[in-house]
Amino acid sequence: MKSLATAGLLTLPPMRALAAQPLLVTNVTGLYSVQVAHLETPRSTVEVSTLIRHWSGQVGIGGGRYSMGGQVAVHAGLHLDMRRMNRLVWVRAADHQVRVQAGMRWRDLQDVLDPLGLAVKTMQSFSNFTVGGSVSVNCHGRYVGHGSIGHTVRALQLVMADGEVVETSDSVRPELFRAAIGGYGAIAVITEVELEVTDNIRIERVVEAVPLARYVAHFKEKVLADKHAIMHNADLLPPTFDNPVCVTWRQVPETTPLTETDRLVPRDQSYGLEQNVIWSVTELPGGQTLRKDIVQPMLLGKPAVKWLNHEASLDVASLEPRTRAMSTYVLQEYFIPERQAVSFVREMAKVLRRHEVVALNISIRHAPADTTSLLPWAREDVFSFVLYYKQRTWTAAQQEVGRWTRELIELSLQHGGRYYLPYQLHATRQQFESAYPEVAELRQLKKQVDPDGKFSNELWRKYL
Repeated sequence: MKSLATAGLLTLPPMRALAAQPLLVTNVTGLYSVQVAHLETPRSTVEVSTLIRHWSGQVGIGGGRYSMGGQVAVHAGLHLDMRRMNRLVWVRAADHQVRVQAGMRWRDLQDVLDPLGLAVKTMQSFSNFTVGGSVSVNCHGRYVGHGSIGHTVRALQLVMADGEVVETSDSVRPELFRAAIGGYGAIAVITEVELEVTDNIRIERVVEAVPLARYVAHFKEKVLADKHAIMHNADLLPPTFDNPVCVTWRQVPETTPLTETDRLVPRDQSYGLEQNVIWSVTELPGGQTLRKDIVQPMLLGKPAVKWLNHEASLDVASLEPRTRAMSTYVLQEYFIPERQAVSFVREMAKVLRRHEVVALNISIRHAPADTTSLLPWAREDVFSFVLYYKQRTWTAAQQEVGRWTRELIELSLQHGGRYYLPYQLHATRQQFESAYPEVAELRQLKKQVDPDGKFSNELWRKYL
């Protein structure tokens, strides 16, 4: 690690450092890059602590850089790129526990767990994210009954604003533990994560289309009540978004023959076909019909039996467009109480059609109430609606996206729900406060542990 003293930056105020060494911290969308004063890539907790103590300005923390609105960096500040803090600390297979540095990616952890017959218990649908980043946004996946990752976190090692290294859990400094999970780097740097893990098992895909009006009942009766249901999502396709195609992965006996023998998705594969499909369904006349009538039945119609680790090690490169020069692909997500889910979908579809949003799909997942995070996105059992869409990159297009995004946020609030924070920062201050009233408690805690506001990013510059 190049030291701050060697770089000559300890004696410079942040703005002079910015002029001397302009740096951009980007994200996967190519939108909303953040110009920072300095960037460091620590390899240990000691290095993080030293950097924090010696940097006089603000600090932002980043991992895989999949957040989409500047959540990983702060303008004119120090950016800590955590991706070289990627070591295994220990694994206790018999106890189903593992501890890793926060910059380790899920795919690297899977390389450790798979030979031991173990698997990650809760993570996103793709394996490219860092563990610490996933905890910081309190991610979730398709896992039935699991909810957010916070429910599987046993302990966190944090570096505080004064450089102190603190061990936390739900019984040791629980206020810091709760604020770090889903806290987007507001109060500390997450340097190590201790997790519960589970057994790797064989799973089989079951596909069923149901009417939208029946979906909630179908999920509760056929999925949530099924002790063998491991993963579930449902896809809603444009333009009507009214016919959920349910995809459930169920545990099957170990004697069931595999249709996919690889235990993990191989690294660095080419996804040219997938890129061409994405381009076709969003750009060609009749693309939506192509997706609905040909592509999706072709993908989901084949029998599939595989290892859980294979399905959990998907590569986000399979979603990458051929180029992001003129268009980019973006996510939004809304968490809606079960009783309001169908009404929300119908109203959401109207907004998307009215604004001619180029949506690829809306994916539905389910999560029980969050009992861990200080800023929970699920105050009760919810369905999440993940909107995957295409937008142009120029300013006018971004402004238009902002307009209809605020409509959807307002719609989610009217339905007793919340919106997810890792995406573009289009919400008004009032909408943010309405969605996350617990932020008042976060502000109070931050005054105690970070009174000078050292930890920040573009999300917290706008809302905290």
